[in-house]
Amino acid sequence: MDKTPARTRPAGRALALPAAVVAAAEKRPRGRPRKTPGERDDGNRRVELVNTAARLFRRKGFDGTSTRDIAAAVGMHSGSPFYHFKSKGALLYAVMEEGMRSAMARQAAALEAAAPCAPDAAALLHVLIRNHFDVLLGPGSDFIPVMLYESRSITARQRASLARLQGDYESVWEPVLQALSDQGRLQAPVKLARLLIFGALNWSAQWFDARKGASLDELADAAMALFIGEDRTPSTRKART
Repeated sequence: MDKTPARTRPAGRALALPAAVVAAAEKRPRGRPRKTPGERDDGNRRVELVNTAARLFRRKGFDGTSTRDIAAAVGMHSGSPFYHFKSKGALLYAVMEEGMRSAMARQAAALEAAAPCAPDAAALLHVLIRNHFDVLLGPGSDFIPVMLYESRSITARQRASLARLQGDYESVWEPVLQALSDQGRLQAPVKLARLLIFGALNWSAQWFDARKGASLDELADAAMALFIGEDRTPSTRKART
């Protein structure tokens, strides 16, 4: 942790936002041949299998979901998923891996879109938190609970690969948190703060109910107030503008 007295620290550290965005986003290789109609159909079926498996694994658990259940849900014969995946375990890993890659792409897009109107580290943290709630609780969010609670069902090598993807996703938060720390607005070491923040945010997948509670915007505002003491309620936003 930086021991420099707060009054002698720089007011803020320049955020290498473009580099962070590039690190989070996946570049699509150029010059890739166009897919045939059959290949496009196979790809669509694969996506459908992954999304359906994520939903069923979340609802029934990995052990409680059979490949027959998944095949029936997408209108396939019971053995057809094995055309796309070697085993139910391979499909479980695909749910987690493709979910993380989608989350990284969404995070990069959110930061890129916000860059012109996010003037400081606090604004960027709000963008990151709000997007993370979308990843956790919005459409297509089933993969997060599956990844959190079914990791025992994948191999050690697969867990290591997911840990690298998760590290890439979370690393984009580091310069933002470091800038807040330099400004004296983050009252914890950056690494510990990151772990605690993700622990708190991820747990919302267990208790959040859109029919009973706050909106995702309100959740993000409350998280900002909790983590750095910044009130971003609608009334204070209006007053600042």
